[in-house]
Amino acid sequence: MNHTFKIRQAELSDREAAYAVCLKTGDDGRDATAFYEDPAALGRIFVGPYFAFAPELTFVLEDEQGVCGYVMGAPDSKQFYQDYLEHWVPALQRQFPAPTGDPAGWSRTLRIYHDYHHPDVYCPEPYELYPSHLHIDLLPRAQGQGWGRRMMEHLMEALRTKGSPGVHLGVGQVNERAIGFYRQLGFAELARVRDVLYLGRRFS
Repeated sequence: MNHTFKIRQAELSDREAAYAVCLKTGDDGRDATAFYEDPAALGRIFVGPYFAFAPELTFVLEDEQGVCGYVMGAPDSKQFYQDYLEHWVPALQRQFPAPTGDPAGWSRTLRIYHDYHHPDVYCPEPYELYPSHLHIDLLPRAQGQGWGRRMMEHLMEALRTKGSPGVHLGVGQVNERAIGFYRQLGFAELARVRDVLYLGRRFS
């Protein structure tokens, strides 16, 4: 099937579809649907806050079948995470109790609920050079056609326009395909924290 893709500004009505993309790419780029009995668990952390706090920097990729990817970011990561911790996380904590018992027996969904109650945010140094951050995911039908690069460039140009000097992102260290993609776009290693590799790119 031939697809006609377009990048556009996300609307609030796209959030559910973006949550679905997050789930279908939530196992280091692979479909994580089978691992989560709560299909919105991941999206509440990795997608929802951008619709709430950075809607002007939230874009979706769409074809005839609907939303098949997104790229989203924030110009000032510290401000974004402050909003996330103060105005997003408390509602999750009220709605989803922290899991109890032996963590070894927790499902992936329960581990995410634990993260709701113990949020972990990180900004690599030097922060003044890479204050912005971004997050991108594409479904398989949109991959391998240059749309990931176009979406990255679209968001990075929006960040440049806002005066950002640089951007960073985090990726699982086992996700070699994604790491290679980011390096081709000029991203370089900034830090490694547990199983996450942080990469950054300057705007000069």
